[in-house]
This record gives sequence, structure tokens and C-alpha cells, in this order.
Amino acid sequence: MNTSIVIADDHPLMLRGLTDFLTSKGYNIMGSAEDGKTAYNLIVKLKPEIAILDIRMPYKTGLEIAEACQKNNLNTKVILITFDKEEDVYDQALKYGVFGYILKEFAVEEIENCISEVINGKPYFSKEIAHYLKASTIDKKPEALELLTKSELKIVRLISENNTSQDIADELSISIRTVDKHRSNIVHKLGLDNKPTSLSIWATLNKNFLV
Repeated sequence: MNTSIVIADDHPLMLRGLTDFLTSKGYNIMGSAEDGKTAYNLIVKLKPEIAILDIRMPYKTGLEIAEACQKNNLNTKVILITFDKEEDVYDQALKYGVFGYILKEFAVEEIENCISEVINGKPYFSKEIAHYLKASTIDKKPEALELLTKSELKIVRLISENNTSQDIADELSISIRTVDKHRSNIVHKLGLDNKPTSLSIWATLNKNFLV
């Protein structure tokens, strides 16, 4: 479990609480910071597997750090913790390849599940934020779903259940290459970008329409 992590939050109590909690669970907390600039420097220097970042911090926000990590091809996977439920903030998180997005009020409850998913290359977004976005912005079936074939819809449904390409290939008795070709076609039809998390997140948010 010795996952290497950097944590940053400008609220000392939140920072200490999360650091102590994860340390007690056996995670390797390589460093912590109370501002974004220090946090980014720690990520560059220590190259942790995961960075858990508050969105709103002095000098650099969590989103700006995620953008810089993406731009500079850093392998650290970013998890954002926040009180923000605004759609534009969430959209930016997707744009910058963020792997996890947790609401602060559920941070301690969800952080271990989140880390577990993210370390395996799967995105994790708080159920509450997904529910909130569905309620506020995705209350009708996306028109893009009409563009997908039955096979593609089946694959999107399996993706929404956190299945890997290998899982899907086994389930449908097809090759991984075929799954990846389907994924590429689906991404194109839905107008998504090619980031590995984008299709998974879209599928999760639209899960109710994939039954």
C-alpha cells in the first residue's frame, strides 16, 4: 500500500488531519504544503504517484497545478479536494486530466477508495458531485447517445461500471484491440478529448441513461 503522496491545503487543520489519517493507514506522505507554489515544487522534486490538492490555494490553485503537471508531462496523478460544485470548475478539472475530485465534507470517508481507484488508473469522482451535476446539468438523455451503435452503448455501460479494456474484452469475447477501436470511435462520436479519464467520467455521469 506504500503509495507515495504529496498533500497540499491552505487550511492547516485540514492538511494535518488528512496527513495524519493517511500516514496511519500506511501511505507514504512524501511532503505537504500550505500553498500551491510549494506544492508544485514538491511534485516536480519528489515525483509522487499521487498529489492530493485543495483547489483554492495561494500562489497556485489546484487546477493550475494540474494544468502544469499535464503541460510538463509529469506522471503524478492529481486528486482535487474542494467545496466547489460549479460546473465550470469541474469542466476544468476534466480538461487538465485530473484523476480524482472529492468534496471536502466527504474527504476522509472517500479518500482511500479514491486513491485505490486512481493508483489503478481509474478516475474517481465523488458520488455527490456526480449526483449534483446530474441534477443541475444532466437531467435529460444526452443526444450524442443516439449516435452510438448497440455494441458501443454496451461498451460505454461497461466503462461506467469501472471495467478496464481487458475486462470488457473478456466480457464480450473480443480482443483488446477491438475494444480500443470502439473506444476511439465512441470518443469521436461524443466529441470528447483523448485523455484517458474523459470517456470514463462521461460514462459515469451518464450512467442512468445506459441501462
